[in-house]
Amino acid sequence: MNGRRFVLAIDQGTTSTRAIAFDEEARVCASAQVPLTQIYPAPGEVEHDPEEIWQSVLTAARAVLKEVGAQSIEAIGITNQRETTLVWYRATGKPLANAIVWQDRRTAKHCDQLKEEGWGAYVAETTGLVIDPYFSATKLAWLLANVPGLAERARAGEICFGTVDSFLLFKLTGGKTHATEASNAARTMLYDIRSGWWNKRLLDRLGIPRELLPELRDSQDDFGTTESEHFGVAIPIRGIAGDQQAAAYGQGCFAPGMLKATYGTGCFLLANTGHAKVGSTARMLATVFHQLEGRRTFALEGAIFMAGATVQWLRDSLGLIAEAAESEALAHRADPKSRVYLVPAFQGLGAPHWDAEARGAILGLTRGASAADIVAAGLEAVAFQTRDLLDAMRGDMAQSGIPASESLRARWRHDRQWLVSATPRRHLGRTGRGRAPSGNHGARRGLPRRPSERLLWHPGRIATRLGAVARL
Repeated sequence: MNGRRFVLAIDQGTTSTRAIAFDEEARVCASAQVPLTQIYPAPGEVEHDPEEIWQSVLTAARAVLKEVGAQSIEAIGITNQRETTLVWYRATGKPLANAIVWQDRRTAKHCDQLKEEGWGAYVAETTGLVIDPYFSATKLAWLLANVPGLAERARAGEICFGTVDSFLLFKLTGGKTHATEASNAARTMLYDIRSGWWNKRLLDRLGIPRELLPELRDSQDDFGTTESEHFGVAIPIRGIAGDQQAAAYGQGCFAPGMLKATYGTGCFLLANTGHAKVGSTARMLATVFHQLEGRRTFALEGAIFMAGATVQWLRDSLGLIAEAAESEALAHRADPKSRVYLVPAFQGLGAPHWDAEARGAILGLTRGASAADIVAAGLEAVAFQTRDLLDAMRGDMAQSGIPASESLRARWRHDRQWLVSATPRRHLGRTGRGRAPSGNHGARRGLPRRPSERLLWHPGRIATRLGAVARL
């Protein structure tokens, strides 16, 4: 492309993998998307095939590089579904089991046991999290206990554990780099967000050998280079971030108090709290936004497990709509006096409830209830859950002295529509197409132009910046 230089962003998500080439002005110049198979071995269990994840990354990236040319790529950034847990052979990179996805609830009883033993306060203080199957720790413990020979091989140093970023980094570099960075490590329930190191007490309690774990790095770092066999040339990997942290970058949440809400498989609210770890009284999560030059910036986060996935369920399991886009028009035909409610606890409930045993329900059905009423209830459920998170997060931030924007509010209209309105300092990027805000539009929309913010795009010092990415 006429000597232009690009950054290749790899966005490995729950239901698909995207690759996007951005130029130095943050314009999207090429993109590709590959769907990912969802595996449901039993109720409450969700898995992915690690080899399919890897092949989807290669397929999407190669499609983009075919358009812009591999030689024109300055660096690669990776963003990924967090918490999803993988184990593989250190010598070959071959997975030993399917990846256990963040939505998976099979370790609920193990989590209950930890709570009964009184680990809740310690986990909250050290990791910023609540004890829940959502996080990687009990998933990894389950694999060690249930995959034959895995625990012994792990203690012998033959096995690697990682979230998706670590797995992709290992595969891309031909096994040379087994590492992760702070925003992903903070989602394992094994990482002390205060010290920035793996927590020995939690490792010992869960029976997880330290030899399994990846090296800890900054979010912007030299993660090595790709093997030339993958893309024809060796390309440096310079940035990694968990998907919700990357989305917060894409929404321009650079100052404490700035908050983003992105809707994909689930919905995630994340607020920048600066260099302060905020303790929540409403069961929000304290987590790491990013780490640069050894210094961590923190965030407060609320997680909803089912947002776009609820629309998928209405489409794929109930057959009430043929395409996700049809949900809006059908919901407009719902009876405004209907009292049908949908509780989308298909994988338990996330923040602020954190109930792994909760299950979905449709309430208020009458003979007059219609498909339109049920679809409307599914969309409203996303709004109700969002309101719960907004209220909880506003209270936590106020108590901690961190300014929370008064311009973000949710209200219920008489015609059954939820409105989430804002007057943000920066435009909130589009959702649903895996796109970051583009350059020419960026100047008009107020995208960051200060040097400290522009460094996110400077070739060679890139943090993956993807806006509000919905993965329907």
